[in-house]
Amino acid sequence: MRDTAASMASGDTGAAPPPRGPLPRWRRFSLRVRLTVAATVVAALGLSLAATLLVVSQRASLIHGLDDNARQRALIIAAALDKGRAVQPLPASGAGDDAAQVVDRHGRVIAASANVAGEGALFHTRAAAPGSEPSVHTVRGVPLGSQGTYRVAAVSAGPAHSRKTVYVGLATAQVEHSIGRLTTELAVGLPVLTALLAAAGWHITGRALGPVERLRRQADEITATDLHRRLDLPPHADEVWRLGSTLNDLLSRLDEATTRQRKFVADAAHELRSPVAAVRAELETATRHPHADASARLPELLEETVRLGRLVDDLVRLARLDATSGTPRETEIDLDDLVATEVRRLHSRPGAAVTCGHLRPARIRGDPDALSRAVRNLLDNAVRYARHRVEVTLETAGGEAVLCVRDDGVGIPPADRERVFDRFTRLDDARSRDAGGSGLGLAIVRDVATHHGGRVSVEDGGPGALLVLRLPLAP
Repeated sequence: MRDTAASMASGDTGAAPPPRGPLPRWRRFSLRVRLTVAATVVAALGLSLAATLLVVSQRASLIHGLDDNARQRALIIAAALDKGRAVQPLPASGAGDDAAQVVDRHGRVIAASANVAGEGALFHTRAAAPGSEPSVHTVRGVPLGSQGTYRVAAVSAGPAHSRKTVYVGLATAQVEHSIGRLTTELAVGLPVLTALLAAAGWHITGRALGPVERLRRQADEITATDLHRRLDLPPHADEVWRLGSTLNDLLSRLDEATTRQRKFVADAAHELRSPVAAVRAELETATRHPHADASARLPELLEETVRLGRLVDDLVRLARLDATSGTPRETEIDLDDLVATEVRRLHSRPGAAVTCGHLRPARIRGDPDALSRAVRNLLDNAVRYARHRVEVTLETAGGEAVLCVRDDGVGIPPADRERVFDRFTRLDDARSRDAGGSGLGLAIVRDVATHHGGRVSVEDGGPGALLVLRLPLAP
């Protein structure tokens, strides 16, 4: 987050550079072009498949109609032959290319339609048995008509001693002509329809991506100095609205982080100015009066340098905590041993007496240095503001190690129990700069606890302040 804010602060608000390395050729076009082309290709393939199925189904339907007509006419002629009636000439459909013949078992034509009278046997397909459905076959190369391709129905008829074969052939020229015309119309219409779909796709993708482009332009205009600005969201709660809302949330977090960072830098500069000015004043006094005894000022100078060093250490610790991403360094730690060590350290220092209550063994995982600093800050804070006594206890409950530090000082008002963990926060009265605090100790405790999956809080504990640090136990 700070990297993003820093890049915006430096004025780099343009789009991120494209990834290095060669891109596929189609990836070099805009998203609108790629979407339009993809939609057009899919539509063209779908239309082509539909057109092909239409042509095939239409041809099959027309051929099926020819077959039914040929079978019906063959059955009519066969029924007349079965009754011994004369069928010369055979009935024709009226189309000049249609043909009907009756052939005896020796292959002689004994009856024919008027348009093929005098012709020899034109068809030689296998006939169906008498009384059954006539079989239909495609016969090519018939020397009749312009095409020579026929659908021929054949069926046997007449008495068994003089069996005859009835052939009815219907030309497929009209069917092929109709299918050819349909194919031509589709070949002309499909490209036009595909072009219309491409234009519609271009328009629709343009309207769909328009709000995204507007969000991009608005985001591009936002710099580090106006992170308070927000993107204009579309009126409907669709995907673009959710994208804009997410970007606005990101801007809010960036604005908050940048504000905190600027306040932190300003507060740090303000805090550093006081000890630096004090040290400078002492050195200037010693320079102007080289013969004066400067030993009387050395304790004050030492106190200011100690305060300056402590403030710098706290700033470095906070910077490291802010820079830490993910989980902290994982090491198993006996928290009770760490607390006992810090309590023993305070026994050698003047001030309030530090007593240990019950220290239950508690094993946790985390960064030993950071956890030691957090415990030390809790104890130092309690000793600084206690009147006479500080009590430390360590318990385990609910899978957590619970460290309680209680002092008998003035306590922390309920209204300030959250604010006391903010950086550079000092409360009035006893908890002031005069007590030697920099306002960063408890902020470090909270950041350490957060990085370790725990929390710290101020709770009710009677007179004085009760600070409770909770950390998850090691599995």
